[in-house]
Amino acid sequence: MSESSADARFAALPTRPGKIIAIHLSYASRADQRGRRPQHPSYFFKPSSSVAASGGRIERPAGTELLAFEGEIALVIGAAARRVPLAEAWDHVAWVTAGNDFGLYDLRAADKGSNVRSKGGDGYTPLGPSLIDARTVHPDALRVRTWLNGTLVQEDTSAGMIFPLPQLVADLSQHFTLEPGDVILTGTPAGSSVAVPGDVVEVEVDVPEGPSSGRLVTTVVEGQAPFDPDLGALPAVDDLQRTEAWGSREAAGLPTEVASAVERGSEATDTTRAESAADASSRSAVPEWTGTPGDPLSTELRAKLEAAPVAGLSQQLRKRGLNNVTIDGVRPLHPDTKFVGTARTLRFVPNREDLFASHGGGYNAQKRAFDAVGEGEVIVIEARGESGSGTLGDILALRAHARGAAGIVTDGGVRDAAAVAAVGIPVYSAGAHPAVLGRKHVPWDVDVTIACGGTTVQPGDIIVADTDGVIVLPPAIAEEVVDAALAQEDEDAWIAQRVAEGHPVDGLFPMNAQWRARFDAEKGGKR
Repeated sequence: MSESSADARFAALPTRPGKIIAIHLSYASRADQRGRRPQHPSYFFKPSSSVAASGGRIERPAGTELLAFEGEIALVIGAAARRVPLAEAWDHVAWVTAGNDFGLYDLRAADKGSNVRSKGGDGYTPLGPSLIDARTVHPDALRVRTWLNGTLVQEDTSAGMIFPLPQLVADLSQHFTLEPGDVILTGTPAGSSVAVPGDVVEVEVDVPEGPSSGRLVTTVVEGQAPFDPDLGALPAVDDLQRTEAWGSREAAGLPTEVASAVERGSEATDTTRAESAADASSRSAVPEWTGTPGDPLSTELRAKLEAAPVAGLSQQLRKRGLNNVTIDGVRPLHPDTKFVGTARTLRFVPNREDLFASHGGGYNAQKRAFDAVGEGEVIVIEARGESGSGTLGDILALRAHARGAAGIVTDGGVRDAAAVAAVGIPVYSAGAHPAVLGRKHVPWDVDVTIACGGTTVQPGDIIVADTDGVIVLPPAIAEEVVDAALAQEDEDAWIAQRVAEGHPVDGLFPMNAQWRARFDAEKGGKR
């Protein structure tokens, strides 16, 4: 008697899987919902003891709230695959069936990305109820649908995947042998959400008007056994986990970002750009920028800013009444560093032990900021000028560099400064310090208005840095300011030539009418 027939958990499978490999993010619809699209597939393992049959029950552990379902296409390997080419990868898949990749978001922070506890529990991988012969279907023609209490909540096809099904097989086979009976969970589309005790979740994989796995049925029940705090990490959730588990802040019953900032009693330095735009005209003569964090600079504007010195930009901003636009007290880890980018902000508050316990661990604001920074953006960190603790180290610098960030600015310390410098990303800081984050800081919020080096920085502000320092440039006047700065540079270079020729600076710097006329004549009236 085979193990699959002896153990009801594996009734739908040819054998107990030697390994179950799951994909983190694979559907375009899910990537759009999450606001991040991976360049390459990434994976994690699930234990075979997590497999369950259709009609089973899954416990939501006592004291938890975020048990999420993920309807998926499951592939069952039929022939061993090791370094197989893409064109032959599908030949190694024997069957296709429905899978439900349940996950407990309450334990995500404790797992730190491994998903061992959050997705490895008994019953967390229902599969079945029937197998589809992979030879009879095209890998792009499969459909996955999920119902919650009879309501269709997920529907997509394998054609909507970022990484085609054969690619997943070929990629995994580069790293280890896929053996007969192994299962690949191929990711979930948009619509994954939370199930609560009493809910019934059904998943079906089929080819429309063709073969079907049948509906994989799982009922959620309330667990009774609590986790033992003396043995390991306890469940913990925050609004980020709630948002990701439910699929959106609205679905999670949370206020919008703007409303939540108001409810927190935020001061002006914590308001979102949407709030500040509402009364911008009453506060400032500088035009309000209406973009969002991550809006790219045009190629032309970026080139101009890279050519303009910070000192020249500062002079032009001062002429326009903006004197408080330099981030003071920071120095580059690399000499002769120059960068230009748009700001993504991270705020630290002073360390308080209870707040660090609730906000300092897991996937905290600091880690979210470095995971979210985009190409050409600058992470600007508010550390209140407190350099007695690191605000980043080499791992986070590597992450920002891999994401294509233009640079990092912090008015706090840098830990592992030599290693950070070796990463190659431009970093301006208040100095080096060996202590870890929790000594002085609690990571608190991202993409809010902050104060860094005595200067207010908003998400989307343009940051320019060179050996003279770091300056904050309001996007709405960036073109005007940089054009004026470059024109002034041209004029100053002409004056320098005259001084080198032996002319006195009196009347030349600044130019009187006579020198101005000569300059205009030589430059064709262009300044």
